[in-house]
Amino acid sequence: MPNRDDLAAMREDYTADTLHRSDVHDDPMQEFRKWFDMAKVSEPREPNAMVISTATPDGKPSARVVLLKEIDDDGIVFYTNYNSHKGQQITANPQIAATFNWLSLEKQVRIEGTAERVAPERSEAYFQQRPLKSQIGAAASPQSQVVQTRRWLEERFDKLTEQYSDADHLPRPLHWGGIKIKAEMYEFWQGRQSRLHDRIRYTLQQDGSWRIERLAP
Repeated sequence: MPNRDDLAAMREDYTADTLHRSDVHDDPMQEFRKWFDMAKVSEPREPNAMVISTATPDGKPSARVVLLKEIDDDGIVFYTNYNSHKGQQITANPQIAATFNWLSLEKQVRIEGTAERVAPERSEAYFQQRPLKSQIGAAASPQSQVVQTRRWLEERFDKLTEQYSDADHLPRPLHWGGIKIKAEMYEFWQGRQSRLHDRIRYTLQQDGSWRIERLAP
């Protein structure tokens, strides 16, 4: 067995599954739902975790992990503070990408497209079904801004907790809500032996259909 301190020797040979054109649905969202259902069973923690990649208008990228919260026919939705670093980048440059990596399945899905805010009513409905302390946390945190101490943040949280001690929910902050990634490209990746991985890409066409192609690993 290779020494785990030796990065060059760290590798796995993937044997869990295969992926052929005949295996996949003509609709990429249907294929994504199938893979996500498998991940919900096999992935030990938070199968809805995804890396969201955004960029400034001049192309400086950044990435972070968020949680998928809703699936639509034309894309996926997560929730965030619109004034956060990612929120500001999305406002300035709506090009966005999401990556899911399910090690238990040896599968990966990449989605690329454009980001847009969901309707306020939809954000309100989601916010109100969150646990009360999660609502308070969202309202208390000026996400991505510099704060001097953790205690300052905790005091804001405690103040709101006291203010709404008899309430079932908080008013949704207007700067907090959903972002939908309207998909223009999906790539489904299945690990295979000898690094000859399977990659199937869907690309949205102008007429609304999807071109499906196999990519070299």
